[in-house]
Amino acid sequence: MLAKLHSFTLLGIDALPVEVEVDLAGGMGKIVLVGLPELAVKESVHRIERALANLGYARPLGRLIISLAPADLRKEGGAFDLPIALGILVATGQIKPEQIAAFATVGELALDGSVRPVRGALSIAMAARAQGVKKLLVPRENAREASVVAEVEVFGVTSLAEAVGIVTGAVAVDPVSPGMDEIAERLNKYDVDFADVRGQESAKRAVTIAAAGSHNLLMLGSPGSGKTMLARRLPTILPPLTPDESLETTRIYSAVGRMAPGEALLTTRPFRSPHHTISDAGMVGGGSTPQPGEISLAHHGVLFLDELPEFNRRSLEVLRQPLEEGAVTIVRAAHSTKFPANFILVASMNPCPCGYLGDPKHQCKCSPIAVEKYLGRLSGPLLDRIDLHIEVPSVPYAELSKLTDGTSSATMREQVDKARAIQQARFGKRANAVNSRMTPREMRKFAAPDAGGRSLLQTAMDSLGLSARAHDRILKVARTIADLDGSEHLQESHISEAITYRTLDRKLWER
Repeated sequence: MLAKLHSFTLLGIDALPVEVEVDLAGGMGKIVLVGLPELAVKESVHRIERALANLGYARPLGRLIISLAPADLRKEGGAFDLPIALGILVATGQIKPEQIAAFATVGELALDGSVRPVRGALSIAMAARAQGVKKLLVPRENAREASVVAEVEVFGVTSLAEAVGIVTGAVAVDPVSPGMDEIAERLNKYDVDFADVRGQESAKRAVTIAAAGSHNLLMLGSPGSGKTMLARRLPTILPPLTPDESLETTRIYSAVGRMAPGEALLTTRPFRSPHHTISDAGMVGGGSTPQPGEISLAHHGVLFLDELPEFNRRSLEVLRQPLEEGAVTIVRAAHSTKFPANFILVASMNPCPCGYLGDPKHQCKCSPIAVEKYLGRLSGPLLDRIDLHIEVPSVPYAELSKLTDGTSSATMREQVDKARAIQQARFGKRANAVNSRMTPREMRKFAAPDAGGRSLLQTAMDSLGLSARAHDRILKVARTIADLDGSEHLQESHISEAITYRTLDRKLWER
């Protein structure tokens, strides 16, 4: 008997349909697996054989041909175990073909027949909806995640026996619910707050501007001045995570297996802080079968690079294109994959190798050559793409010992929300409706400074030697400052404040 089942395979963060065909023919007992399977898929026949035997199902007698179509698409992972096992049961007459016809299945089998979780359950459910599949069998740990797709009935299983019971009707179960009430309670709830940060009010102002206009930020200061605390709290003042944003980000985390068991959706904006030893493939994504990197895991959130000069230069330079386009395309000989990467870059660094250059309480031990070599690890093109450069001084004891809290996240978020509302009205409902993504035409329309601002900007360009890109960044930041002030027009004061956030160009990187 020939059995046909629906299944899916992951390519990047997208799920592609795969038809599993199992045909039992006469002859010697042998299993042949075709359809470009990689090693983990080839080994599945041994797991499936023992799972069927240990659960007491009849073993196939004869030659078993298993085909995974389309034949030219590489199949990876253990997600085909469950559909192949069910196909064998159909081919051997232990399940009727019509009982399995409405289902799509994914899942890895253990030798005892239990079902292990797989990656990409959310993308698989979305692909099932697109293919018109009405019912989906997935491992229990992935069920809530997949059940977010309302048009598909999702059933979570813990074993092959339970899966057989569901498709045959022997076990009566209801489809899994995503638990939207629980998700709503946890949505946009953070454990940290800017009120924890004492002092640093000027740095908080810069962070507010970064959040309001989605601008990239570089903080420079001596060790222990609070740079990491500021960065970790930036997600708390960003606009609330929308359902669409949560769905997009969850797909990425699901595809790389980063979702916690039983978790349906991400409820807070991601904050990623990779170690400085990360490779360029780990940063932007890669591999023979492309996988998302840290910039995609930070999609709709914050990517924090602590000790920026310590990162491999190649790992930093690959950020240039994603910072401009909000996405990264990984190209291989057989195909190309595009991953979303719309994030705010926040970086921190010390002013010198010892960390105390310019610190009033510590003496710097670094030679001028050592300082220049340390700072020279960062390229001008990368720094041009960072809108705000700020100094974060050490906090004096008088500030640290105050019993009153600093400016809270709620207060800062209120300012951010007002500025974002202005930008939404300005740019409409398009994606990336923020000042940092203004086109040149929009800048001429919405970010034209007054006469005093133009004169001040020209002076800054000449004295600091800024590039054309830095010129545009100043205008975008000034537009955000004006929005925070509720001003329709760019004034000289807005340009002046925006220029102060580029003074590190002159202090540190002028050659």
